[in-house]
Amino acid sequence: MEDCKRVSSSHQSPRGDRPYSVAFAPVTDGIVGRVRVPGSKSITNRALICAAMAEGTSVLRGALESEDTIVMVDAWRQLGVAIDWDRDAAVISVRGCGGQPNSPHGKLFVANSGTSIRFLTAALAATKGEYTLDGVPRMRERPIGDLIQGLKDWGADVESHNRERPDCPPVHLRASGLAGGVAVVRGAVSSQFLSGMMMAAPYCREPVRLEVEGGLVSKPYVAMTARVMESFGVRVLEEAENTYQISAPQRYQGIEYAIEPDASAASYFFAAAAITGGRVRVEGLSMDALQGDVNFAKVLARMGCVLRSGDDYIEVEGQASQGIDVDMNSISDTVQTLAAVAVFAKSPTRVRGVAHNRHKETDRIGDLARELRKLGATVDEHEDGLTIHPQVLKPATLETYRDHRMAMSFSLIAMCVSGTRILDPRCTEKTYPGFFEDFGQLIGKIPEYGYESGDSMKKGT
Repeated sequence: MEDCKRVSSSHQSPRGDRPYSVAFAPVTDGIVGRVRVPGSKSITNRALICAAMAEGTSVLRGALESEDTIVMVDAWRQLGVAIDWDRDAAVISVRGCGGQPNSPHGKLFVANSGTSIRFLTAALAATKGEYTLDGVPRMRERPIGDLIQGLKDWGADVESHNRERPDCPPVHLRASGLAGGVAVVRGAVSSQFLSGMMMAAPYCREPVRLEVEGGLVSKPYVAMTARVMESFGVRVLEEAENTYQISAPQRYQGIEYAIEPDASAASYFFAAAAITGGRVRVEGLSMDALQGDVNFAKVLARMGCVLRSGDDYIEVEGQASQGIDVDMNSISDTVQTLAAVAVFAKSPTRVRGVAHNRHKETDRIGDLARELRKLGATVDEHEDGLTIHPQVLKPATLETYRDHRMAMSFSLIAMCVSGTRILDPRCTEKTYPGFFEDFGQLIGKIPEYGYESGDSMKKGT
């Protein structure tokens, strides 16, 4: 490895007002190793919706334990659904409510989990009861208006209680079931609106036809939704592009279901090999996985890496030295990962097709550009993405904006740029609580946690 190219030797002195952070001692060799990441958040939360609404008991194996999945489980428990969670074994047992919870009312808190609020809003609209769904302040800035309108097409009594942003949560439901029929859903902001309505569709009173208006972002996640639903006994027919038919009324059936390792989480480990010219194998995933984000490995191959895969692994080897022009609409959760790789390439990288990333846990275009510039990178911000021009990098203290993907992506830079610190590392609890420990083990560096208020950093605490 060429010592994580384009890194300057200067260091910044700590400032007394900086909060909790994490750093790594720099790596000096190509990263070589194997890792198995936790279960997919996206699949776990989809499976929890289907299992909770099903008839009979489901057993979910390989389930992810994270903030997003915890708030989903807690919401269903609050509604009277019996859920047993063996966290050590990563197994969740769900006794389905058959489409009608025992306690059909309450105020449900979903933190900053987009999948939870969007999927629960749609599912609960198909029941009978009264619910309010809310989250952290950032959640009250995240769009849900298109989902509300789509559910109203099916006869739902649902509205936003957000006076300042009437297309955002809190959401209030006076649920009396859903009629079904034709509904039109805009797809340009989030595929989760469509996925939520798809999963609620079997519980409508008549067959459903869902039409997507305009473009559909992150389409692989819709295909994932359809395949999870089919595992629970409900078939989704795509009769034309972005037009879906689902028979109703019908019910999900309880099953045993194995959840894949998280492909988005795997991207950080692939990137560690790509930046350092090493070799990393992620076990338990294949290029035929439900998750479209496995295709991030193909992006790295375009940049110069070697991609190998089998029935139960994906491996990336070599340096990602060549900048590229890439549309990442279908794998937008890996844009920050690519940005961390791109700052070490030999030529610029242009990312396109991800305007919807501005509406995620944070503005994943504007805020990402701001933090990369702190490191000395030149970044051009575009409406639908950004262009990264590699430069000699300098240490910086990087904000994460309570965004787990910011924190995990910046770890890739911190392993190369000595003195770089990542603020609020606990935000990774949203999807990967043990990330820094697993990442540190792979790269052979213990994460250094500490309060930057004059105290020395504490390793591994």
